[in-house]
Amino acid sequence: MLRILCTRPATAAAAAPGRANRALSTFANQDRLPRLPVPELNATAARYLKSLRPLLSGAEYARAEKAVSDFVGSDGLGPVLQQRLLEVERDAPHNWMEDIWLKKAYLEWRDPNYINVNWFATIADNPDMPLVADAPRGQPTSVQISRAARLATHLLEGNDAVNSQTMPPESHRDTPFCMNQYKWQFGTTRLPRPGCDQIVNQYPSTAKHILLMYRTQTVEVPVYGASGERASLAQISSQLAQATKRIDSMIASGQLRSSQPSVANLTAGHRDDWTRARMVLEKDAANRASLEKVDSALFVVCLDVDIDPQDTTDVQRTIGVLSHSDAGSNRWFDKAIQLIVMNSGRFGVNCEHSPVDAPTTGRMLMEMSVKERGPFKDIKPATSLAEPAPIQWNVPAEVAQIVDKVRADAGALARNLRILQNDMTQYGAQWIKTIGASPDAYFQIALQAAYYRHYGKPAPTYESSSLRRFLHGRTETIRSCTTESLEFSKALDDRDVSLKKKLTYFQRAIATHVENSAAAASGKGIDRHLLGLRAQLQSPEEAERATLFQDPAYVQSMSFAMSTSNVTPGDRFRGGFAPVIADGYGINYAMDKNDLKFSVSEWLSSPVTDAPAFCDTIFRTLADLYEAGEHAKISQK
Repeated sequence: MLRILCTRPATAAAAAPGRANRALSTFANQDRLPRLPVPELNATAARYLKSLRPLLSGAEYARAEKAVSDFVGSDGLGPVLQQRLLEVERDAPHNWMEDIWLKKAYLEWRDPNYINVNWFATIADNPDMPLVADAPRGQPTSVQISRAARLATHLLEGNDAVNSQTMPPESHRDTPFCMNQYKWQFGTTRLPRPGCDQIVNQYPSTAKHILLMYRTQTVEVPVYGASGERASLAQISSQLAQATKRIDSMIASGQLRSSQPSVANLTAGHRDDWTRARMVLEKDAANRASLEKVDSALFVVCLDVDIDPQDTTDVQRTIGVLSHSDAGSNRWFDKAIQLIVMNSGRFGVNCEHSPVDAPTTGRMLMEMSVKERGPFKDIKPATSLAEPAPIQWNVPAEVAQIVDKVRADAGALARNLRILQNDMTQYGAQWIKTIGASPDAYFQIALQAAYYRHYGKPAPTYESSSLRRFLHGRTETIRSCTTESLEFSKALDDRDVSLKKKLTYFQRAIATHVENSAAAASGKGIDRHLLGLRAQLQSPEEAERATLFQDPAYVQSMSFAMSTSNVTPGDRFRGGFAPVIADGYGINYAMDKNDLKFSVSEWLSSPVTDAPAFCDTIFRTLADLYEAGEHAKISQK
């Protein structure tokens, strides 16, 4: 599973016994990290077949078993692909999966990043900055500017810490974690390119500006002085206020039209549409300079004013603003981090997933959220701080037409998405631990049981697992649907099965999930290895011979009806994302001490899903598990 704050800063003493107890530099442990191993072919084949058992009929499993046997046999293509993958591992500078995953999972994806790839999160309100009730539409507020400046200041502190390598390295139970992803947080942009996109980034991130999105306009906002010193909080607040006034003035005078085609909107479009438009824009020297300013900006601050008061008071409407805005308005979705502050003062984020995973970005966002509360001792003002400058665009008719198409497509995609946020307040992780269960495994088994209750069949399920214990590690899949989870799901509502027997099934399901989670985190998962093998195919003829991948069970088992991610804790940070298949759910959850929080997303066009009804089934299942656990504790006394 992926957790936002499952790690802790490593100390020198923990990293090297006997060494002086002083802070380690950010990347001090990189040389100690092992390389991600290439799993043994037969071991992965066995794990894969085991994962298929609960999903297939007897005949389907027999067919899959033969396909796998032919694939891994001495005359099969599996050993050839495995040898090629071992050669990739030998030649890779850091990690055999790094480039394969980046390209196959992200950069070659041509559907919009918007909603499909980007994730969003709501961040807790700041009690020191009370929200503005009924903030007037179209006007920034002092609370909005003040909070945005404070948040930007603390995120810039994070940039300085990564650049100076003073951010403490992370570890979990004395196992160091790879910190490479922090090099890709700032000044990072995904560029549309034909067939395969490109990530541009500079480390150290030495750009001196951030990008402001305001009333669909782009503004370059300097936040470092000429000599590289960071601007003070007062200066950043002044810069944002000055920038908004400049844009308002330009719109009022007719220099800008708020309704004119917005280049930023193109980032919400199909990647081929955006690629075509960008290639046209890049023919103009002024546009090339403008794109460079956007691409190199450290991060984005979005000040939303063209919203209704209900957008900040109604949870579901707030989720809409953060996840997709008005058909992608006032965003640059290709930037790694976007801070979104509404005119009420409410705050959230939208982040591009390609270069980094949510836990690394989440660590900085959580620290930023903590730091923004309470008094703040400002630094000295930066000298020679340039003024904010609106970024100018020359938009030819061809690009304007693409913008119109993108807005129409993005609006349709946004209207098709529903995300529901839920709170289970009856109990939380503390109670789950009293029955001897892993909180994450508990919730995953609860989801399996809820899905079976609701649909009468098991669900192929994806849970994210971190591989950051390995050099340049990203993620692996935990396949949560198991024979043991299905056994328990079937027994849960069977009146002929005793409570004692049900609890035995439950404990088996929990144990299997914990075992599979440990295997995934140790580099012995299924899906990344199979992807690596598939990436070694060199011709259509070889693809035909790859019997494992030709078998329908391969695609069926990866059609994840539930795509899930654990972002514990959820007291300040509540994330969400879209389903990964047309008839699936996206489920984000956090297990705090005394409550469980989860969001469920669906595509409204699906004839299969029903998020409100499924949420009810999840609630009922969680309540039934609590009742069973309490009854078991009483019986044991």
